[in-house]
Amino acid sequence: MDTLTHALSGALIARATAPNAAAPDGLPLGRRIGVGFLAAAFPDLDIVVSYVSPLAYLFYHRGVTHSLIVLPLWALLLASLCALAWRRGPGWRAYFGVIAWGMGIHIAGDWITSFGTIVFAPLSDARYGISTTFIIDLWFTGIILAGLAASVAWRRSGAPAIAGLAVLIGYVSFQYTLQQRAVDSGTSYVLAAGLKEAKVTALPRPVSPFNWMVIVSEEDRYHYSPVNLWRREPATLAPGAGFIERLSAPYLPVEQAVWTQAARYGATPAEATLAKEVWRQPQLAFFRWFAEYPVLHKAEAGNPETCVWFQDLRFFTPGRSSWPFRYGLCREGDGPWAPFQLNGAQRVPVF
Repeated sequence: MDTLTHALSGALIARATAPNAAAPDGLPLGRRIGVGFLAAAFPDLDIVVSYVSPLAYLFYHRGVTHSLIVLPLWALLLASLCALAWRRGPGWRAYFGVIAWGMGIHIAGDWITSFGTIVFAPLSDARYGISTTFIIDLWFTGIILAGLAASVAWRRSGAPAIAGLAVLIGYVSFQYTLQQRAVDSGTSYVLAAGLKEAKVTALPRPVSPFNWMVIVSEEDRYHYSPVNLWRREPATLAPGAGFIERLSAPYLPVEQAVWTQAARYGATPAEATLAKEVWRQPQLAFFRWFAEYPVLHKAEAGNPETCVWFQDLRFFTPGRSSWPFRYGLCREGDGPWAPFQLNGAQRVPVF
């Protein structure tokens, strides 16, 4: 989830959990909401690791600052800083709860996306995510804004904020039911195609909660299709259509779904042999850990340099010109393999 949406959700939950009557040692309502806003934004400070290296970003973003295990320690630290900042106000205990709620709703907001969150860091590096919600969901953000606006209009009551949170939970639950419908469409494809031992998943896509990428995984290949669960006819783009329309148009009605196949290691035997060799290299262990649906992007067997690039279907969005998180190995002649990130046509060393 984007950082602004996280921060707004922190403000909403801070208002929803505020006591009806201010306790003598409690927080002023405005300060409470402000602290919740900042606390819910705090975990994304780990974005600074992207300035260290692309590899550091993969390993540490949504890591220890997003951990349920470390959350109490972060809350204690931030509560102590707040108590120092407002020395004439209440002690750290008054801040601890609202900060913990803010960080908790941030973790939940990332858990529902496809990128995944390392919720048990530093004890485990496993990423968890239920993939019900796209990383930028304007409907999700809009519900939070509506709850906050209603809280301003009825500022003496916490009911609007509580209602906003309830609607938000209902919206994510609705997205879960849509995810199951998308999976069912993939299961129907598997049965019709006579595929065996295939796994079906569905990932949310932008613009609409009805847009999904259905992925059927076999041992050495994927079948994937962008579908819209609401449409009965394909979208038509008028001349001069805007970015939103162009981003949503590729998603077809389920009955008219077009399935694309992607070989995990390439289309030819020679390509597959080279890709499998590179895939097993220890220098690519980080991408084997990170990628959910790894597939060969391209193999460039040249003289004197050879490069093999992989990408993750999890981050394929029809209508976008770029595909993030492409990584691979290159070497000159028979020299050692070195890892790189591919940004468009630019090759960036990783370490």
